[in-house]
This record gives sequence, C-alpha cells and structure tokens, in this order.
Amino acid sequence: MNNLELLRNALNDHQNVMKQLESLLPQIDTVGQVMRECLQRGNKILLMGNGGSAADSQHIAAEIVGRYKRERRGLPAIALTTDTSILTAVGNDYGFDYVFSRQVEALCDPQDVVVGISTSGNSGNVVKAIEVAKQIGAITVLFSGGSGGKLADMCDYALVMPSKETARIQEAHLFIAHSVCEIMDVE
Repeated sequence: MNNLELLRNALNDHQNVMKQLESLLPQIDTVGQVMRECLQRGNKILLMGNGGSAADSQHIAAEIVGRYKRERRGLPAIALTTDTSILTAVGNDYGFDYVFSRQVEALCDPQDVVVGISTSGNSGNVVKAIEVAKQIGAITVLFSGGSGGKLADMCDYALVMPSKETARIQEAHLFIAHSVCEIMDVE
C-alpha cells in the first residue's frame, strides 16, 4: 500500500465514523445542555483523560475558560491533567490510578459536571475518579469509543464513538467537544 492509499483509507474511515455520529446528535445535544446548565448554576466542569485524551481535556477546558466563538466572560472548567506537581505527588504517594480521583475529591462539588475521556472506556484512573464524582453527587459524562468499556455503565451520559480505532475515536471526540462548546456558547 502506498502513502496515498494509506491516506485515502484513513480519510474514508474518518468520514464513515463522522457520518455515524448522526445517531449520537440527540445525546450530544443533551450533554451540551447539561454542561450549559451546570455553568449557569454557577458550578464547574472538571475534565480528565490520559495521553491524547489528556490533551483533549485541556483543549475543551481552554474553550470553556477562554471562549469558543463568541466573546463572553470566562467560565469555570479545569483540566485535571495539567498540574504536574499534583499528578506526580499523588502518583508517587498513592499510585497512578488515583491521580484524578484525589483531585475530584478535592475540587468537585455536587452538581458539577465531571467529564472522563477514555478511548477504551477502561482507564483505571478515570474509573476511580468517576466513582468519587458519583459519591459526591456530580453529573458524570464519558467520551469513549468501541463498547464504552466499564465507564459506559458508570456515567450518567456516555458518548461512545462508533469506532474501535483510537485515532478515529479521538477525531470524533474533537467534533463532539466543539459541538458541546457551541451549545454552551448559546445565550
């Protein structure tokens, strides 16, 4: 297979996943409304994930705190992936599975929205954080792929991408993140 064939196949796979997102639009709308209502109540959004999903968490938090399209005041969102001192201290003292749950324990209030991003739906540290968020009374949202893994049944809202391929799942997550930001930006 030459490079052009490789690229055409990747583009076709991407387009097929994006077309299948049509069936998730009602769920995406609901999650956007839930997040918008959270911010309107004066609550905050906490986001987490590993690797590319950590970057997605930071991207979404930046769109919420900064702005998406329209000028507005900054809104409260925190990517739990950014504080290296917390991540390394908790990872060292408690283990990597606790790097997000300790932050949720410390920062989360009832009715906050906690977003776990895990392409497999099985990331141990996201699972533990969602467990803590549920105990606190937060609203939990999952961005995942494949079957949605363990987290799909744990979260109040599970947006499971119709793919098993990490790259395609992450591409769909970005579309959903921007879609949710679009909904949150409506006055």
